[in-house]
Amino acid sequence: MLTTPHQDGDAIVIVASKGGEDRHPAWYLNLVENPEVKVVMKGSSARPMRARVASSEERDGLWPLVTAAYSGYAGYQEKTDREIPLVVLEPAA
Repeated sequence: MLTTPHQDGDAIVIVASKGGEDRHPAWYLNLVENPEVKVVMKGSSARPMRARVASSEERDGLWPLVTAAYSGYAGYQEKTDREIPLVVLEPAA
């Protein structure tokens, strides 16, 4: 189960924070290798989506929205030297 601190239309942003650890979470590495996923949100059925890592420019715009929704992510970023990736889940074509 992951939080979705930002949604833009049908696109969902998830955060590969791993609580600020220095390693990426395993689920993130799995999504990079296999971006086809099914997403179930509370009160809805599974829907096929495709994951992609937000570009640096895109992350710059999304990060303030993510941390406004949950300030803990800013603290996680301060704990690690790695840039915490944002993953955008978009409806599969």
